[in-house]
Amino acid sequence: MTDPLVIAVAETPLCILPQLANRHGLIAGATGTGKTITLQVMAEAFSLAGVPVFAADVKGDLSGISQAGTAQPKIVERAKKLKLDDFAFSACPVAFWDVFGQQGHPVRATVSEMGPLLFSRLLNLNDTQAGVLTLVFKIADDNGLLLIDLKDLQAMLKHVGDNARDFQTQYGNISAASIGAIQRGLIGLEQQGGDKFFGEPAMNLDDWIQTDANGHGVVNILAADKLMASPTLYAVFLLWLLSELFERLPEVGDPDKPKLVFFFDEAHLLFTDLPKVLEQKIEQVVRLIRSKGVGIFFVTQSPMDIPEVILGQLGNRVQHALRAFTPKDQKNVHAAAQTFRTNPKLDTEKAITELGVGEALVSFLESSGTPGVVDRALVCPPRSQIGPITTEQRDGIIRNSVVYGVYEKAVDRESAYERLRARVEAEANAQQAQAKASPSLGDWLPNLGLPRSGGGTRQRESLAEAMAKSAARAVGSTVGRQIIRGVLGSLLGGSRR
Repeated sequence: MTDPLVIAVAETPLCILPQLANRHGLIAGATGTGKTITLQVMAEAFSLAGVPVFAADVKGDLSGISQAGTAQPKIVERAKKLKLDDFAFSACPVAFWDVFGQQGHPVRATVSEMGPLLFSRLLNLNDTQAGVLTLVFKIADDNGLLLIDLKDLQAMLKHVGDNARDFQTQYGNISAASIGAIQRGLIGLEQQGGDKFFGEPAMNLDDWIQTDANGHGVVNILAADKLMASPTLYAVFLLWLLSELFERLPEVGDPDKPKLVFFFDEAHLLFTDLPKVLEQKIEQVVRLIRSKGVGIFFVTQSPMDIPEVILGQLGNRVQHALRAFTPKDQKNVHAAAQTFRTNPKLDTEKAITELGVGEALVSFLESSGTPGVVDRALVCPPRSQIGPITTEQRDGIIRNSVVYGVYEKAVDRESAYERLRARVEAEANAQQAQAKASPSLGDWLPNLGLPRSGGGTRQRESLAEAMAKSAARAVGSTVGRQIIRGVLGSLLGGSRR
């Protein structure tokens, strides 16, 4: 049995029980109150217990967890005040990741893995447009066309749009306006860096569930400072990760400690303007993923950022200070206080507005699975470095990683784009071959009852003559040859293309 993880100290140490860490948790508080340090302390504790961790580094200062801390006066004073006799500075094993491949190993997913539901959220599609996108995915699946990167999806959209009438009987109406809206959305997504994220080799989530030679869990840090410039992409990306973990990991029940702990920073972005169907999916994932041995900790400013159904499943809570300058702020403070199990010795609502930096209201699950009584406590100081590391240090860790070289080079194998392009080229070549084999215009004229050359007197131009001359003017171009096959071919009794 893994020892309890000391996170904060009141009159006694306040600990997360590893066997209940997969019951999820919440770190909340206003900006500058110490949420990131609390996250760092929790990540250290899980890593030392042999539990791998994933966390998004939104501000860029979580990378310090890869280096041992130094004896700064405030940290040493805090450790002595909390009587942490075994406190020692140490680093955690770290792997850096980056969707853009600049500050870590590239993280990629295929378009098919993301699926139409998350793509609809990513592109902010309405119900009609989302339905069309679902049909596009379905048509691709039915025809064995792999959707790997954005150009695959763009090619598939063009193919479906160009042949909408052919698909109408089997799949229903496909609106050209919806196709256009999705295509415009993909252009915007590409400009945000989506072309870097979608592709292969796709992320193998097993690479995030690793320990080092000492049995310490690897802390996987996603560089999210640039990703936050596209908040919807950030939120959908993390939701995709949760969904993939849920679908891929086997059932393990309630293990002695989690297989992975997932910190979802800036969690309010996930739930902003969230469609009902996606909210239900998140609720399902949060409710059931604990049986896969995964613990989720949402990090946000206010508990009210989290839907009530999900908030009720977050048993391990750390609440930093909230401000109450406006009536809405006061309402949030009152609501936050109501989410804790009452402590008769503590005015919870008043305490939330009085907490100092590094101080918090803490309630962790007890061994029975019930929430502990809320207590006012000081968060333990981190054992690792506070603040970011240098670029040279980061690069050294990346190059020495066991997965270095696995994801660095993108692979572009044959998929929908290549197959559809080959099909178009084959059709064009066939049309050119048919054009060369077609009779010349001079051979057609007698069949139309027209003279090959002018006689002694000018005759009035008939409709057939006018069409023939118009066709002759266009015959020098490929488009012209296609028009002749379309118009004159029907006059000669041929089939219209």
